Parts: sequence; structure tokens; C-alpha cells
Amino acid sequence: MGGCGPDQEVTVDRDQLLHQFDLTDRVAIITGGSRGIGRAIAGSFAAMGAKVVVASRKADACEEAAREITEAGGTAIGVATHVGDLGDLERLVQRTVEAYGGVDIVVNNAANALTQPIGSITAEAWQKSTDTNIRAGLFLVQHALPHLRESDHAAVVHLVSCGIFTSGYGMAMYLAGKSALLSLTRSMAAELASAGVRVNALAPGVIDTDMVRNNPPEFQQLMLAGQPMGRMGTPDEIATAALFLASDASTFMTGQCLVVDGGQTTH
Repeated sequence: MGGCGPDQEVTVDRDQLLHQFDLTDRVAIITGGSRGIGRAIAGSFAAMGAKVVVASRKADACEEAAREITEAGGTAIGVATHVGDLGDLERLVQRTVEAYGGVDIVVNNAANALTQPIGSITAEAWQKSTDTNIRAGLFLVQHALPHLRESDHAAVVHLVSCGIFTSGYGMAMYLAGKSALLSLTRSMAAELASAGVRVNALAPGVIDTDMVRNNPPEFQQLMLAGQPMGRMGTPDEIATAALFLASDASTFMTGQCLVVDGGQTTH
């Protein structure tokens, strides 16, 4: 049986514990990395020593985020990427490898929040939603997989949503993609474990981002109504959870979903 017996001494070394969160010289691709949660993750990873690749649709936004990181003493480049374009995903990995020599971490954060009520969902909207919210995560990891297999610290983090554990009222299309991404997380984790690639999901609650603030105030209040903590989370609170999943602090964790939602799904 595991565990410590009564005569075993437990030694806790602070520096060793902190070192588990160190990402020095690891190469991290972060989609949707120019704003909101993605930007907070990019900044946090860079602060812990990672070489960060900020990917989002707008080149100027990518460059701004990368410049902010480098001015703070980190290492980063921006790569304009439309994650709904499979060619762009391949070029993103190629550009990353050209710049930094490999890939250790993939954070699939880009999302399309488009949603329509049941009965009014169009084929075009459905395709646009699923291309970003599920297809992109699969093909980005597949393009990066040869490099992840070569890494000693390979980790994939898929951003889903705590909404997948609720009724999903009014958000069927968006949450269908995120639910599929969680299923993909588990399958990836099982199939890639022997290659040393860990794959986990992170499910935020209502977070203070442009995507949330773009909703009408009454809808924002509806989102918060079932949240016991009574406030939105911050992007930094999600970034630290992503750091845990991407770092050696979670080396015995794969195929799991970490929910960071202020208690919303337990309410």
C-alpha cells in the first residue's frame, strides 16, 4: 500500500516545489493568445521561462502581445493564425519550430463564441463554430505531435467551459463543440500516454474578458446567477491553473478536466 509509514520522514523542500512550475526553455504555443485568458496564459508562461508563441487572427494583436512579453523580460513571437484554417495551423507549428527548435506545450485556447437557439442553427454557423472549437484542437496537436513526442515535458491543455456540465441553455452550439473537445482530451490522453504526452482540459467559469463583456448586461447577470462566489473570475486566475496543467507540478495527471468556476457547477 502506498503512503508514508509512521517512521518515515517527510521532507518538503520549498525550492524543489517551486521548481515544478518552472518552464525555462520550454516552447509553448498558445492560440487565442493576444487577449483575455490566452494573453494571461502567455504572460504567465513567459514569466516562468517559457518561449511563447502567441497565435491569433490579427497580426498586429499578436505582435503587441509578444512585444509586451519581451519588454517584461520574456521571450515571445507572434504568429498570425486563423485556427479554422488547417493550413494556418500547419504553418503555426512550422514557424514555432523554425524560431525555437521544437514544441513542448500546446494550449488550445482560441474559441468561437457564436451560438444560435435550437431551431435556428444554420449549417454555416455550425461549421464555423465546430471548425474553431473542436477541429482546430485536433489538427493543431496532430501537426505538433512529432515535436511533442521528442519533448521530455510534453503537455497539451484544451480550454473548454464549465457550461458543458450544465444544461447549456441558449449556448447549445458553442457547448457542443466544447463537450466534444473534452471527449477528445480523454481520447488523446489515452492514446498519447505511452509517448509521454499529457493531455488535460481546463474549464473556466464566467471570466472577465471581452468575450463575456460583449454580452448584454442582463445575460452577464444570468451567467453569474448560479455562481456562489458572486463575481467573475480573472484571466490570471485561469492562467495559474493552466500553468499547473502544463508544468511538472501535474506530471501524474492526464485525461482530466480541471474546473475553475467559482463554484458554479456545484451550485
